[in-house]
Amino acid sequence: MKTMRKAYVIAQLTIQDPSAFAVYSDRVERTVLDFEGRFLVRSGSALVLDGEPLGPFNVVVEFPSLARAQAWYESDAYQAILPDRLNHSMGPVVLVEAYS
Repeated sequence: MKTMRKAYVIAQLTIQDPSAFAVYSDRVERTVLDFEGRFLVRSGSALVLDGEPLGPFNVVVEFPSLARAQAWYESDAYQAILPDRLNHSMGPVVLVEAYS
């Protein structure tokens, strides 16, 4: 029997307009919860051990599987608020599947 591996959405963002980004931030949690996701990291302090940070605002969201994470990202609810993130922050957002 194959067990599902968890998946993680990881972001390192620079927020360009904090008050406008707050609209996205206030609405994103509900969309994550609807797909069984949970925030593990939502900013906080970070210590750079190597290399250059991509952005000071760090986020890690855990999902029960890669399929659930992809379904969240592609959902109508998330796509409706995505422009609020794209228009008011910059930086990479990646989806990774757990190793084991």
